[in-house]
Amino acid sequence: MWIRQIILGVVGLSSGFAVAGGMFAFLIALGVVSRFAGKTHTAKYILYYEDAAAVGGILGNLFSIYGFSLPVGMVGVVSYGLFSGIFTGAWSMALTEIVDTVPIFSRRIRLKTGMPWLILSMAVGRMAGALLHAYYRF
Repeated sequence: MWIRQIILGVVGLSSGFAVAGGMFAFLIALGVVSRFAGKTHTAKYILYYEDAAAVGGILGNLFSIYGFSLPVGMVGVVSYGLFSGIFTGAWSMALTEIVDTVPIFSRRIRLKTGMPWLILSMAVGRMAGALLHAYYRF
């Protein structure tokens, strides 16, 4: 009976390593870390960016698996929401930029003016979706 538990643990751990490796490879392929360092002129701290991404992935896994709760109050919840939104927005914009979705879409619909409004509407739509998701607890 215990051999099944050991095999299950090894398979689960190996699967987690594979998924985490894929996620971090995707993060590097999008160039999010290097773009942040380039835009903020903090290239000398690139190792800290990478360490923060790795620690964030590890802690995110631990919190989602074990359901830890931290007594951080409303300030902590608001800070977490703000930084999560910044992270998600940066990911989505980096993915959009890599795939060149906005230029292709604007050429297809023959959009000559109003590009800022298009980007603003995408951001507002993402925010509305996140708020609806949080309100209805999907």
